[in-house]
Amino acid sequence: MICPSCSVGETRVLESRVSDAGEAIRRRRECLECHARFTTFERLELSALWVVKRDGSRQPFDSSKLLRGLERACVKRPVALELVERIVAAVEAGFRSDGLSEVASEAIGEAALLHLRELDGVAYIRFASVYRSFETPDEFQNELESLGADGRTRVRSAVL
Repeated sequence: MICPSCSVGETRVLESRVSDAGEAIRRRRECLECHARFTTFERLELSALWVVKRDGSRQPFDSSKLLRGLERACVKRPVALELVERIVAAVEAGFRSDGLSEVASEAIGEAALLHLRELDGVAYIRFASVYRSFETPDEFQNELESLGADGRTRVRSAVL
């Protein structure tokens, strides 16, 4: 670590502790040359997750876009925002744990649909209709039939 006072690269760690709810390590350091003390933070750097769109373009994964789409699907449904946020986190974590650096936008949508299907049937249909671009009533009917014969909507409040 380079000293901010004298730019010498020799420092020693005086104290280390966990910070930011376990997301970082805070270190107090002392320069061995000028004896100036300063604080540094270490954080885990996640590799970028890129989304490959249908047109072939690439862009960084933005969890807020997925969250907005899922929130729209859950409008006026008895689904807690916390559960929707957990879906977003689970989808992202799933792709990161697979070690992928690029993911097709279709795969992200399908992963979100799998979670929504278990959470709320109406929200699932809403999200599927936009994501899969339903154009005929038959497409809606086929998706409804795939949800189940009873046609009732489930709302699950359990942890995902």
